[in-house]
Amino acid sequence: MHVVVTGALVENGAVLLVHRSPTRRAYPDLWDLPGGHVEAGESELQALAREMREELGVHIVAESASRLGDLHAGSGADAVHLGVWHVGDWVGSPTNRAPDEHDDMAWVGISELGDLPLVHGGLAALLRSLPEPDRLSVPRRDEARTAASPSGPDIHGP
Repeated sequence: MHVVVTGALVENGAVLLVHRSPTRRAYPDLWDLPGGHVEAGESELQALAREMREELGVHIVAESASRLGDLHAGSGADAVHLGVWHVGDWVGSPTNRAPDEHDDMAWVGISELGDLPLVHGGLAALLRSLPEPDRLSVPRRDEARTAASPSGPDIHGP
């Protein structure tokens, strides 16, 4: 079984999604939350922090992270256990630091998730379960992020 962790960075009612490159072996050409495999000896939260740093160049505030739920896919040796986390605060501006894995990234309104081809069908429902204050427009504390903050339904990374 593969153990994978993903992080939902939510800002102004939108969640940051990454588009998996069409050349990926697993789940090509689909939208997903950023994240990756939990390595031996890592907790899910440690893996989440590492993956957010590697893929987006952001440092999550660990105390702000809370588990949204779990999703499962596949069976046998191909089974995937996916831990989905909500990241309430982070430092840095998200950028695509893994262009070999993701060919695009976008802020997508939580209410618009059903319009996209997502890796996991249950992902939209988990994100819609966020408490209302987490889904509403809340100004971020980190002023350095202003340029990367969503001003509309989506922005794209390099």
